[in-house]
Amino acid sequence: MDAIQVPVSGWIAFAGLALGLLVVDLLAHRGRHGESKRSAIAWSLGWIALGLGFSVFVWRAYGSRAAHEYLGAWLIEKSLSLDNLFIFLVIFRSLSIPEAEQRRVLFWGIFGALVFRGLFILLGVEAIERWHAVVYVFGAILLITAIRVAREDPSRKQKSTVVEWLAKRIPLHPAVEGSHFLVRRGGRLLATPLLVGLLAIELTDIAFAVDSVPAALAVSHEPFIVYTSNVFAILGLRALYIALAHVISELRYLHYGLAAVLAFAGLKMIIPDSVLHVPPLASVVVILVSIGVAVIASLRSRARQRRLERQRKGPGPGREVPA
Repeated sequence: MDAIQVPVSGWIAFAGLALGLLVVDLLAHRGRHGESKRSAIAWSLGWIALGLGFSVFVWRAYGSRAAHEYLGAWLIEKSLSLDNLFIFLVIFRSLSIPEAEQRRVLFWGIFGALVFRGLFILLGVEAIERWHAVVYVFGAILLITAIRVAREDPSRKQKSTVVEWLAKRIPLHPAVEGSHFLVRRGGRLLATPLLVGLLAIELTDIAFAVDSVPAALAVSHEPFIVYTSNVFAILGLRALYIALAHVISELRYLHYGLAAVLAFAGLKMIIPDSVLHVPPLASVVVILVSIGVAVIASLRSRARQRRLERQRKGPGPGREVPA
């Protein structure tokens, strides 16, 4: 496939679209809007539909192969964003940030992530074009990360090391003060838990970008494909967090699915196409199967655990044990 040529006006138009969608996301969860789980699920499905719908534009503008690459990169970023949800939950619990203010922190965190991801993608593509051997470095990073993710279940993590590190280095006001990121006390400017949470999210996302951007580059080397897939994967993260915050820790096998995706992307980078060629559509299937199997196994395990808990408790008051 020939390189995709996107004019400057196209990039500007997409930037305007992304900013407009960010504003929509902000208004959708402003005040008491979007607080219910049902509303968050509806918004999450809407963002997913939007991300999938953009593949139709890519198909019509650049062909089926480009659309398959976009879908593969989008699925990788969407899958890995679930790992972010674990970390968000730990950060907010560590700082005792109320749910109403968590959405404000997430909005600015996502805005920063869009900027940093863009820089990482441009640097990654430029590095691959200048030094092809970089793909083997990226592949090795992904394989090492896959092993770490498989061994360390993030849903069991109770403390954020990033929060602890920031709290020791930033003058901190211990309590949340409305929606303020900074407060002045005794002539000193202090950071509230909201600012510490925002900085922790940004630093965490930068660390995740070291893994997720190379994973997307394993599917496509086109900056437009990789960046747009990142944007549409990240945009619905606030609604997804609201929808899954109370159940994400119950997906006990999800980290194995994420590890499989990272390992697949790493191998795809290391093994030359002349030895093993994996078409973009096949990449989509591998990612879907890896995450799907992990989620289904987690749900079945949780259902089995609940049945055992009910059996241990025995019949409720007024119920007779059948003969």
